[in-house]
Amino acid sequence: MKIAIGCDHVGFILKDTVINHLKERGITVVDKGTYDESRTDYPIYGRAVAESVSKGDVDLGIVFCGTGVGISIVANKVKGVRSVVCSEPYSAKLSREHNNTNVLSFGSRVVGSELAKMIIDNWLDAKFEGGRHSVRIEMISSMEGEK
Repeated sequence: MKIAIGCDHVGFILKDTVINHLKERGITVVDKGTYDESRTDYPIYGRAVAESVSKGDVDLGIVFCGTGVGISIVANKVKGVRSVVCSEPYSAKLSREHNNTNVLSFGSRVVGSELAKMIIDNWLDAKFEGGRHSVRIEMISSMEGEK
């Protein structure tokens, strides 16, 4: 499995934790930045990760900023991306099972390193259930082409 990660300067505090945790799980990490704590703008990194997911260059994406909200909004602007902001593991799990999310977002000002790892694990370990949920995903996808 290959996962792209991206964060802004506020999320940078969790970056090494996330990368190391993913590597411990045997996952290949594609780092889309930022690369230090210098002030920057989260749309740059949310878009970079989301486009990697949309193009199929990676299997999934993980993004984080202060709250996870802004960077998730950016990711959701990219066609084919279903990003979810999670601050606890249960929603992360259900977002994969029911919504087939392909980008996970959280905030470094909201969750600590151990909770971030729990959220990531629950999200990665969950599998899309399909069935009635597939119809809903198709409905969401059809909206992407509307003006």
